Amino acid sequence: MAVDTRNTRRLAVLDDVLRISPRLADWSKVREAFDIDIFDRNLSPPDEAARHLQPYEGICLLRERMAVPRSLLEQLPKLKFVGVTGPYHRTMDLAAATELGIVVSCTVMRGPVTATSELAWAHMLALSKRLALEDRRMRNGGWQSTVGTLLEGKTLGLVGFGRVGRQMTAVARAFGMDVLAWSPNLTPEDAQSGGAVWASKEDLFRRSDFISIHVVLSERSRGLVGAADLGLMKPTACLVNTARGPIVDEAALLRMLQEGRIAGAGLDVFEHEPLAPDHPLRDLDNVVLTPHLGFSTEEVYRVFYEDTVENLEAYLAGKPIRLLNPEVLDTAQLRL
Repeated sequence: MAVDTRNTRRLAVLDDVLRISPRLADWSKVREAFDIDIFDRNLSPPDEAARHLQPYEGICLLRERMAVPRSLLEQLPKLKFVGVTGPYHRTMDLAAATELGIVVSCTVMRGPVTATSELAWAHMLALSKRLALEDRRMRNGGWQSTVGTLLEGKTLGLVGFGRVGRQMTAVARAFGMDVLAWSPNLTPEDAQSGGAVWASKEDLFRRSDFISIHVVLSERSRGLVGAADLGLMKPTACLVNTARGPIVDEAALLRMLQEGRIAGAGLDVFEHEPLAPDHPLRDLDNVVLTPHLGFSTEEVYRVFYEDTVENLEAYLAGKPIRLLNPEVLDTAQLRL
């Protein structure tokens, strides 16, 4: 009679659409304890995610691609461990996880941290030279149909001036661009120290030729860029969003693009992800679209998954590390 060698403990690696986690880290010790399933599509919380994830003792998240509200956690009675890639997870109910005795371990940020700013520049270059449109037409047998614009002499407006926003300024200077910066808490002195000139929100939207979004998503920043802001933009200006979709009023942006009231947009993030196959943004020639590639580089993923494996090994040893909720170790409800 055949012996069933499968583990009774199960681990889910979520949102690994390229199924690359197995080759970027050594999971061998984790596989000794868990049967590992890779999910290569997004699960919608709470109900769809709960249906699929109920059998799992552990789940490994990829940044904030899936929200983890209390309503999901309460439907996962076997869940004892959540692995978070990155140093936080703003759409996870950490208090609920702690209350339910679920260990939440994060990964550290080390190595290259320029992936998102590099992508923002890729979008700006593609927009200024109409690269996506001309590439499509070349592949269909056509030839030049548009004329590009220079970055030199233009003004870059940065909405958000943290780590990624500040990375943008050195490149902008290399291109010969002026740089304006605004965020709700930014001072003129802080802007100057990072190589930019402070501007009011309204002035930034009026004066900039390219506007790039670099604020984190929170209840405070949701809808931060609305119809009134977009309406201030020059008809020759472009907006780039590599931060989070809900920061910008997507419906208002779509109208502006459809009506030609701004020149274009480069979008890596969307109100709902993945972007629906029939979404009208897909039909516009003045838009460059990428599927949330911001941090998606092999170097970043390697750090994510190597740290995730370390976190799992520590959890299996009964000594969890890099806890986002260290107080969970003191709760009587701890599920270890």
